[in-house]
Amino acid sequence: MSGVNKVIIVGRLGADPELKNVGNGQNVARLSVATSENWLSKDGQKQERTEWHRVVVWGRQAENCAKHLSKGRQVYVEGRLQTRSWEDPQGNKRYSTEIVANTVQFLGGQTERASSTSNEEVSQDFGPEPQFDAADEIPF
Repeated sequence: MSGVNKVIIVGRLGADPELKNVGNGQNVARLSVATSENWLSKDGQKQERTEWHRVVVWGRQAENCAKHLSKGRQVYVEGRLQTRSWEDPQGNKRYSTEIVANTVQFLGGQTERASSTSNEEVSQDFGPEPQFDAADEIPF
């Protein structure tokens, strides 16, 4: 029996997609997607936790993401988890786990956030966005 490696997230982009050509006309886009969880603590205080996800999108779908998505846009992502490793310049072994997307669906409209009637949604802050290391090369 084989295993199952499937991830589904719905979240908002923390930055505009980064599109890169990796040779042979193959494009790859990197997305940084935030998902948030809200709950009330025992003392009735609103709590929130944000998770940041690195998403990699390939081919024509990557081009479409770069063309149509921008920071703050809500997306549905379906794919699989993949962990890769490399050595940094100091010789330390580094790891990165990312979602390799099969499907990216654009949710909401381009002006969804600007036309929202909820002040909370317009000013929603996901906290600090992790930066992709420019030295990270996708080894596929």
